[in-house]
Amino acid sequence: MAKHGKKYVEAAKLFDGEATYEPAEAVSLVKKTATAKFDETVEAAVRLGVDPRKQDQAVRGVVVLPHGTGKTQRVLVFAKGEKAKEAEAAGADFVGDQDMINKIQQGWFEFDVCVATPDMMSEVGKLGRLLGGKGLMPNPKAGTVTFDVTKAVQEIKAGKIEYRLDKAGQIHAPIGKASFSEDQLNENLKALMEALNRAKPAAAKGVYLKGVAVSATMGPSVRVNTTSYK
Repeated sequence: MAKHGKKYVEAAKLFDGEATYEPAEAVSLVKKTATAKFDETVEAAVRLGVDPRKQDQAVRGVVVLPHGTGKTQRVLVFAKGEKAKEAEAAGADFVGDQDMINKIQQGWFEFDVCVATPDMMSEVGKLGRLLGGKGLMPNPKAGTVTFDVTKAVQEIKAGKIEYRLDKAGQIHAPIGKASFSEDQLNENLKALMEALNRAKPAAAKGVYLKGVAVSATMGPSVRVNTTSYK
């Protein structure tokens, strides 16, 4: 059994770990449990009633959180010519083609999200092992393989996140920082849950939203009543 620090143990005493709370109350409790000296990330863990082993029950997509994540995403765009200029104008942190591919092959990873125009994917695909292992490979389903680089960059900067079902049938996604207001965190959580409901596979049977919990980086998880999201 994992051992927790004194602060974690004290925070866990603030609520009943076996009970479920309405979203607003759960978010309020998480803010109270965030006692670290840094601005902790608040994350939602969602257990879905799907079989992650079956392709027709895969859940993956993107959502723009209304209040962002609290983290400034460093965006790299693989593009040439006018699309490269467009990416720079949109606020991309790094823009290039073969020069950027060479840097990554040499071990450079000072970015958080990759966007690529479709005509660049034959070259970017050569980085599959390097980018894929870090979850950075551009993907059409995530909106990161597109000619509309302006929209892609602006949405990422505005707080777009990607969610993806893991092998345990769960989704883990950041919904902000502990310094956010309760309303901001609650609205971000609501946006995530609405996106997951829209992404429900047609092949999914029975209860889809099986459980939701929110927690700060160093704090205990608070269970959320899913009734309002169904």
